[in-house]
Amino acid sequence: MMSAASERFVPAPGLGNPHLQTLWGPLWRQTTHIDRQRERLWLEDGDFLDLDWHGPHSAEAPLVLVLHGLTGSSNSPYVAGLQQALGRQGWASAALNWRGCSGEPNLLPRSYHSGVSEDLAAAITHLRARRPLAPLFAVGYSLGGNVLLKHLGEAGRDSQLQGAVAVSVPFRLDQCADRIGQGFSRFYQAHFMRQLVAYVRNKQRQFQHDGRHEGLATLAALGPLENMRTFWDFDGRVTAPLHGFSDAADYYRRASSRYFMAGISTPTLVIQAADDPFVFPHSLPEPRELSASTRIELHARGGHVGFVDGTLRRPGYYLERRIPDWLASLGHG
Repeated sequence: MMSAASERFVPAPGLGNPHLQTLWGPLWRQTTHIDRQRERLWLEDGDFLDLDWHGPHSAEAPLVLVLHGLTGSSNSPYVAGLQQALGRQGWASAALNWRGCSGEPNLLPRSYHSGVSEDLAAAITHLRARRPLAPLFAVGYSLGGNVLLKHLGEAGRDSQLQGAVAVSVPFRLDQCADRIGQGFSRFYQAHFMRQLVAYVRNKQRQFQHDGRHEGLATLAALGPLENMRTFWDFDGRVTAPLHGFSDAADYYRRASSRYFMAGISTPTLVIQAADDPFVFPHSLPEPRELSASTRIELHARGGHVGFVDGTLRRPGYYLERRIPDWLASLGHG
């Protein structure tokens, strides 16, 4: 499960701390400016997903679907950075915005969550139809990585993907909900709670404006949104009732990717840091739980979706080298 020496991540001097690694991207990374075209994908339930395309408009150029994490979007630094890196090697990419994450509230009371593999499957089917000759891959970060691994395990040989990469995965959602409530990680928990509650309130305002009274009633039935301090609070009071789970524990049990990994048939790379402040080391799957097609590269450092190397003056982004290199090594482009 450990990465080979030639692939070992070495943090930038001064950025060895996992929290500095985790916070570098959202707080200090310079914005990546790339040209993208937005496409709206309408779903069978009447809702939508927005895809932001970058790279060659070519029938046979390899295509990568990029999946962001919780409260992120296609504008998350790690998403735009990977799209830029893929474009430089002549690959196309489409960054998926989960429901309500593209800057516009989605149309239904339900939203997105860590197990929403049906929306991922719809996006994959769409991309396969759009570019049937292109080798198709997917890369997921954090929540997006969990959804991706869950889909791969559920679909088995029918994943429609030639390869996949998952980064900083919360393999056991219940344990990660506990981990993020400890120590300095409570800082991240408070941030996520503010963002998640704002997401619901923003939808309520939009439903009020649009006269969507049925949707408003569904959201009102959740009760007051105050005093939600932990993931157990939010997922028990919001995520579970909106998405057909009996409670937070039921949601965590049915959505945690660790329980699906034995079914993966697609060549899959998982990149994880042992010092991830969101994930206990014991939450990672044991080697016996992995299929033969899955490889985990476990680095001593890197934080959560961090992996910043180089120097503070000239930072480098290990993931944006490692991921394209590994996808290219599969021999499809």
